Amino acid sequence: MSSSWPIRRPTECAAIAAAARSERRLPPIQIILADLLSANQLGDRHGVNLCAHKAARAALGEVGE
Repeated sequence: MSSSWPIRRPTECAAIAAAARSERRLPPIQIILADLLSANQLGDRHGVNLCAHKAARAALGEVGE
């Protein structure tokens, strides 16, 4: 039996609401770029992607869709 609607859980809604209320501070851009270079040298594509997004958020202040 498959359902086309995802099952919503109260804890999931509470976690999303709590994350939306709290401000997450980013480290200084120099540290993010150093981590980006390290991830690139190690061949860590997922790490490069994460650091690139953090760098964009830190530089622009807000990342739109």
